[in-house]
Amino acid sequence: MGIAQGSLFIISAPSGTGKTSLVTALCSKLKNIKKSISHTTRAMRPGEQDGVHYNFVSMQQFEQELAQHVFLEHAQVFGNYYGTSQQLVTQTLSTGTDLILEIDWQGAQQIRAKMPDVVSIFILPPGPDALRQRLTTRNQDQEHNIQLRLNEAKIEVGHYTEYDYLVINDDFETALQQLLAIVIAARQRVSHQQQLWQDLLDKFNKTA
Repeated sequence: MGIAQGSLFIISAPSGTGKTSLVTALCSKLKNIKKSISHTTRAMRPGEQDGVHYNFVSMQQFEQELAQHVFLEHAQVFGNYYGTSQQLVTQTLSTGTDLILEIDWQGAQQIRAKMPDVVSIFILPPGPDALRQRLTTRNQDQEHNIQLRLNEAKIEVGHYTEYDYLVINDDFETALQQLLAIVIAARQRVSHQQQLWQDLLDKFNKTA
């Protein structure tokens, strides 16, 4: 059994959909999969840790790294930059570890253009009212910011048809099982399995 190149997954969702909680649970259920840690210029929220939730950098540092082509993708959301390190993606996938990028539709478009084999998943809440309730309940934003996020969600949702899979996070456990099914199915693709079982396949070819 050989070592296969890891698979790259994109998971996008409007803010407040429960994406981060689902990704955390997904990574705890499967081996050889991890979440990419993005760079961002936004302020750190209570309970967040630098290098764990995000790599928090200044606007100046981000723009310098952007000019140096450090990022595989980047986007500006609510006045802040977000970006994914090209080196991190390349190194992680080369070890056979699958990698999840939590990025928005802008970043997803950039990744697809460069890596067409990426598996992309869009997550939605059960409705606009549920999204507002979740944004309000988490107590991380003032009313003005909540409205901004709801407006941004309308734009984000308009891009769901660009993705391979759609998951509705109405019931957390159901949504998690659907995500697990997508990842497991992606790992069984012929292109992936060929890398793992080339010696076995060669034996069949020799006896054919």
